Amino acid sequence: MNRERKTPERRSRKARRTRDTLAQAAFELVLDRGLRDVTVEEIAERADVDRRTFSRYFASKEAAVLDSVRGDGDRINDALRARPAGEPPLTAYCRAVLDWLADPEAEAWHRRPRIFELLVLAEQEPTLYAAFHHIRVDAQEDSVAIVADRLGADPRQDIRPAVTVAAGAGALLAAQTAWVRGGCPDELPQLVEQAFGALSAELVQEPAGPASHSTTEGNGTP
Repeated sequence: MNRERKTPERRSRKARRTRDTLAQAAFELVLDRGLRDVTVEEIAERADVDRRTFSRYFASKEAAVLDSVRGDGDRINDALRARPAGEPPLTAYCRAVLDWLADPEAEAWHRRPRIFELLVLAEQEPTLYAAFHHIRVDAQEDSVAIVADRLGADPRQDIRPAVTVAAGAGALLAAQTAWVRGGCPDELPQLVEQAFGALSAELVQEPAGPASHSTTEGNGTP
């Protein structure tokens, strides 16, 4: 029985190592040479596997090179699950992101070598940007389910969880975009705090009064 249990475990560890090796090979090659100058065959060769093995793990070289950031959505969602139950959902989402950024063991993007370069490249390469967008969407779907559970709501009928996540994720995306385009790799946490602060300020801002009418209206001035 022990042998039967250990065999699938060994296979799982071997598969994980193979996937990680392929992802690391893609990451290094693409950042060193550019997305368009790297082929799937070269990634497989660097990882010492064949093309068929690559295709078992990844649908494209874009998916392989971005595998290093795929787990970050899971880390944010784990932090979201751990937030106090009494927190308002948007506050919980924002603080979960800040928890992820502050956790040295999570190795958020500003701490992880060359992730800044990767996201700069994603801004420049449409296919890489599209693949990154799919990763964000997958993470946000999980976030919606978590927020719905916090609210005791059915996300298929109650729009609040989706609106909450869209607002928080939108602020995070704005901070990420400013980070990448600003060229300052260490400033991500400050930009995220600014983005969430701007979101909070917008939520509590007093509504503008009715527009005043022109003083010249009706006085014959053309």
